[in-house]
Amino acid sequence: MSKQNIIKKISWLSFILVLATACQQEEIDDISRVESGADEAAPVIEITSPADGSSMETETEVVPIEIAFEASDDIEIAAIQVNLDGEEIASYNEFTDYRIVPREFTYDITDGNHTLSVTATDTSEKTTTETVTFTKETQIPYEPVFDGEVFYMTFNGNYNELVDEKPITVVGTPGYAGEAQIGSNAYEGNADSYLTSPIDGLTSQTISATFWYKVNATPDRAGILVIGPEDTANPESQNLRTSGFRLFREASGSSQVIKLNIGIGSGESWNDGGTIDPAAGEWVHIAFTISETESKIYIDGNEVNTGTLSSPISWDGTDIMSIMSGAPRFAGWNHLSDASYMDDLRIYNKVLTSQEINDVMQYTGE
Repeated sequence: MSKQNIIKKISWLSFILVLATACQQEEIDDISRVESGADEAAPVIEITSPADGSSMETETEVVPIEIAFEASDDIEIAAIQVNLDGEEIASYNEFTDYRIVPREFTYDITDGNHTLSVTATDTSEKTTTETVTFTKETQIPYEPVFDGEVFYMTFNGNYNELVDEKPITVVGTPGYAGEAQIGSNAYEGNADSYLTSPIDGLTSQTISATFWYKVNATPDRAGILVIGPEDTANPESQNLRTSGFRLFREASGSSQVIKLNIGIGSGESWNDGGTIDPAAGEWVHIAFTISETESKIYIDGNEVNTGTLSSPISWDGTDIMSIMSGAPRFAGWNHLSDASYMDDLRIYNKVLTSQEINDVMQYTGE
């Protein structure tokens, strides 16, 4: 190779090296650090647990609760302090992400009114404090208030059954209403959500139930209380009505009709009940009674309809009670989860009189 050609190749290689270096410099410039700018906003805090104003009842005096929150800042969080009833219970000053800081931990509490506060400070010393209050009480052993009472749920921030401490199964994600007719926090229904309970001690030939109810007309029909047998012929759309009972609601114009169906072995008995007005947005007291010969439905202490039974109620094949849904045993007509509120549910092993129902309705929980 001639000397001239060697020089040309060297020159060409030098050009490529210069070009590559320039490209690398350009890439470095594209990802060069950008100053974060002025810290203009104070931190933002969201406390997700415990809920503000919540109340919990437990069987033990000391119980762990979940404390969960998220602090964020436009530039950088410098420190976080968590106080319970004025005393520091946690602090943080090192974070993986200095702009968004989620934290979750448990802490033991005792009975009383409690105040939880979370304070976040950013690097320019702007400070934000968020506070929630909640209460905790230890349940004393429950003694039935009314004659024949065999089942009782207060729904005061829990799904406990108090008479026999029956195990309650939670299906889906029901919630709490944030209000109550009696106590502090009623049940609030949700789609595909309800409670179930075993029925030990509930299957007498005479039975009654009472509860407070604030109806949500969407969906336009739903199950409320159901004890029924398994429908093995229709496992995905069960609707066998030869035993147990089904309390449910259906739309009738702008109203909702509370109805009762009772299985008597060889057949069934219907009670077409009475109406309530969803537009009123009010708590309504619902009661029903089943004797060996008839059923009655009461709304706000007034008897609204009577149905006849040619035979006493049958409990053949029944094993669970669904609360605030027809599922799984009464799903064939789409009487599924109820999005309404329920409070102070009681079941009795006797037929309540009209006076006894009014006594229950006047009870304030004191």
